[in-house]
Amino acid sequence: MKVTNEPLKRTPVTLWLDTEDSQTAPVLTDRDGVARFDLPPASGKVLVSGVERYHGRLDGRIPIELWSITQSEHSSLGMPGEFPSGSNAYPSMTTQTIAVDGHAVLTDSEGYLVDPADWSEDFARALARHEGLPLTERHWEVIRFLREHFARRGTQATVRDMIAHFRRLWGAEAGGNRGLHRLFPRGGPQKQGNRLAGLLRTKGEH
Repeated sequence: MKVTNEPLKRTPVTLWLDTEDSQTAPVLTDRDGVARFDLPPASGKVLVSGVERYHGRLDGRIPIELWSITQSEHSSLGMPGEFPSGSNAYPSMTTQTIAVDGHAVLTDSEGYLVDPADWSEDFARALARHEGLPLTERHWEVIRFLREHFARRGTQATVRDMIAHFRRLWGAEAGGNRGLHRLFPRGGPQKQGNRLAGLLRTKGEH
């Protein structure tokens, strides 16, 4: 596509579905650069020629901004995004470790990453197991929303932001404050959700 901005034709696209932990068969893009999948809405990844270009809700038409097939991805969203990185440890800090794929990842006493750069999907799964939370598709949708919001705006989403977004997707009850707190019973979406998304404590937390 490069400078001509032409669509990528006959390019293999696959979907990775979070809840099923599986990948679809490849579908080639048509003359308009569109790959069509007959699947219900889900949370997962879009991979173009094996390279991750998007991670979030798979529903409807998803534009993939890409200047060439060799362009490297910038983040799990397929768009530039700067996440905090570097250790937040201080001398008297109480820490714990979470085992992620045989490696010890350092968190504070509540489970917030000491270094947000250590975040991965496997970390989210490991922390959720540690907190006794079975992750569902809706949990992943919230985690992706929190990371996407930070990538786009450089700030963490407020509960009001979450309610406005998920009420549109899930309806007033499931997407409201009580519904989101039922999903994340240990501190709600702004605490437990941010922990699982690898983001820092929000302002005012102690």
